Amino acid sequence: MTVGVKDARPQFGLINLLKAAAAQLIVLHHLALYGPMSDYARPIMPALLDWLEDWGRLAVQVFLVMGGFLAAKSLSPKGFAGLSTPLQTIWKRYAKLVPPFLVAMMLAVAASALARTWMNHDSISPPASLDQMLAHAFLLHGVLGYESLSAGAWYVAIDFQLYAMFAAMLWLLGRLAGSETRPWLMPVAIALCASASVLYFNLDGDWDVWAPYFFGSYGLGIVAWWASERTRPTHNVLLLLAMILLPTLLALVIEFRERIALAVAVAVVLYLFGRARLPLQSSRVFKSINGLGRISYSIFLVHFPVCLVVNAAFVRFFPTDPYWQGAGVLVAWGASLGAGALFFHLVEAPLGRLWQPAVRQPQRYRNFAALPTQM
Repeated sequence: MTVGVKDARPQFGLINLLKAAAAQLIVLHHLALYGPMSDYARPIMPALLDWLEDWGRLAVQVFLVMGGFLAAKSLSPKGFAGLSTPLQTIWKRYAKLVPPFLVAMMLAVAASALARTWMNHDSISPPASLDQMLAHAFLLHGVLGYESLSAGAWYVAIDFQLYAMFAAMLWLLGRLAGSETRPWLMPVAIALCASASVLYFNLDGDWDVWAPYFFGSYGLGIVAWWASERTRPTHNVLLLLAMILLPTLLALVIEFRERIALAVAVAVVLYLFGRARLPLQSSRVFKSINGLGRISYSIFLVHFPVCLVVNAAFVRFFPTDPYWQGAGVLVAWGASLGAGALFFHLVEAPLGRLWQPAVRQPQRYRNFAALPTQM
């Protein structure tokens, strides 16, 4: 969930469309993967549940690429190095991500306790320990080897790592560049890091709790934003795309990975249409899509505890007939969307307003007006 970014303006309709669709796939993937309802319902929709279980997880690539796209928009819209307040910038991101995340983790703990009274299932986590909660509070649960309290909790930590890595690169390379603009510096650095990711780190599952494993997808999003700038000369656009796409395509030849192929496709779509106003964007349907995109982080945070409780309730109080349990899957999906909307209005948005005055807006550039619109 490309979270904490105000991207609901009309020209970013594609972002909200992708966020809304990817969030639904994540919810349905977890419904197919976890909990007994999908097992009981499988006889009436085996192909659909198998597809969601196997391929729904790839929706996370959409969020990774969009995360890079929106991070570039926010921190380096022209592609230049330089960030005057890196710690404040990283803290601002942490302050947006973590407070609602911790509330959701407490809901997950409560949901596990309730579900445990109704059923025994592997999807129910053991009671949380204090050190496990602290690890989640600092987004170190994956790094320290703690079991996640909710499905998808790993992504919040990775999103923060990637954002912090990008901010640190902007600051460090800005310091190295000094007073010179060096417009090629950040694109080359991003291309090198993304190449290292897809050619080495992403091939080793031991790195999947660290940002370098995912930076190939994130870097594709960053470059998609820079390359889609309309005032950028054509030869610079082609060079930008070549620097990021050629190593990625080489990585796919060496070992094809559906997740990386999808990331490339999403990046190309964002490059072509990410800043464009989509047809019918002012329609009532699109307003609903924008609403779903806006609450996608909240849906992501609360859907698992909701699905867990619905699973337990349907197993405990309803027949195990495939049609009853299939209805339970639909109920859990709808309840996840409703809970996500409530969570956004009652938790995420109020916490965002509470933290906003305490976090100063980061100063992105030194002498930004003097920077040329090249490379």
